[in-house]
Amino acid sequence: MAICTVLFLIPSLNEMWQESVYMLGVLHGYSVVVKGEWYRLFTSLFLHADAMHIVMNMLSLYIVGKMVEKIFSPSAYLGIYFVSALFGSYLSIYMHLEGQAVGASGAIFGLFGALAGFAFVHRNTMREQFVSFMKDFGVILVINLVIGLAVPTIDMSAHIGGLVAGVVGGMMVAKNKKFIWLYLLLALLLLPLVHNHIFTLYAKFL
Repeated sequence: MAICTVLFLIPSLNEMWQESVYMLGVLHGYSVVVKGEWYRLFTSLFLHADAMHIVMNMLSLYIVGKMVEKIFSPSAYLGIYFVSALFGSYLSIYMHLEGQAVGASGAIFGLFGALAGFAFVHRNTMREQFVSFMKDFGVILVINLVIGLAVPTIDMSAHIGGLVAGVVGGMMVAKNKKFIWLYLLLALLLLPLVHNHIFTLYAKFL
């Protein structure tokens, strides 16, 4: 949260610097996949388009982050966060080959997904808590879906990619805490395949 806030506030003091920071760090599919600028997959997580964007994301991260910290270990938290971010970014690139994107929404939705996955695995022991959680989770999804459809600039594909990756991670960790390492290994094996597939899509235009 601190990094996102600093990167948002400091560039605002200088319009030229703001533009250069944005262009250097924005998620741009062609630059990532064809030019090999992998760092954009990570730098774009800490950049936000405007004040409303960063406020909503940081508020969501604070709320869900507190919940995740109580259930998952630091390694599981960070692992699911960044894996969800990567899958969200790649799905965003896949759906918008010529587009640009910034924000931590994919990673944040991954944390929401992790909670849902964890709750689903333990649904029999949680019972009433599970039902209550899933109702709240459903409300959050519906609200974000409505907002996403109402605001054209919101990239729903990144949300979906992050959410799915988070659900898988949450379910695996719920089964066994050590499965976080298997989760990370599977991500390391799968992400290069996704990358190569998207490269073939760009190759048609080269």
